[in-house]
Amino acid sequence: MVGIRLGCVTRLILASQSPARTKLLTEAGIQHDVLVSDVDEDAVQAKYGVTDAHDTALLLARAKAEAVAALPEAEGALVIGCDSVFEFDGESHGKPYTAEVARERMLRMSGSQGVLHTGHWLVDCRDTAADADAADANDDAPEGTGATVGAVSSAEVHFAHMSPQDIDAYIATGEPLHCAGSFTIDGLGGAFIRKVDGDPHAVVGLSISTLRDLLIHANVGITELWAVNEQ
Repeated sequence: MVGIRLGCVTRLILASQSPARTKLLTEAGIQHDVLVSDVDEDAVQAKYGVTDAHDTALLLARAKAEAVAALPEAEGALVIGCDSVFEFDGESHGKPYTAEVARERMLRMSGSQGVLHTGHWLVDCRDTAADADAADANDDAPEGTGATVGAVSSAEVHFAHMSPQDIDAYIATGEPLHCAGSFTIDGLGGAFIRKVDGDPHAVVGLSISTLRDLLIHANVGITELWAVNEQ
């Protein structure tokens, strides 16, 4: 799929297999490719030690973006990596994976609130002027900046009171097992979220406004990413 047009066609690659993130980009009118990294999240965290939820989200987003940016398929593209970590009672919660962990967390979360941190990392893989000089190229001027930048978008999530029956029914769907914090806002879990203070897109897993801010470092405007520009 085609991403942006700045004199020539430039691709945007989402370094994530999350259906929610690609759906969010699509609904925002942003065409993109998906290229999933093989990053071992546990190994990355073990390498850099224990960090808070905010820093962990940024660390993992960067690891995913840089892993995909190193692939031959990313040459000439912009790569955006994302990762979400839920902070509750001073603890960092990633994906629960098992029903037992999800149930324990959701019983504690019922009627309470926590903060969902979504890290974003952008890597500009387009050729820069230095690359062109090294290759002695005389074609179109390169547009790459070499930018590699990140930011975190956070939002406080307030949960309604959930009965044990509600929690068991939700877990039985399988939805919360592979979501940071054991919940979604754009799926079945939205029924249990009372309000969000902050960017709701951050809770989905990718903040469009944060992406806009990062693109500025690559000299790309968010409006240039809109699919309507390709019509």
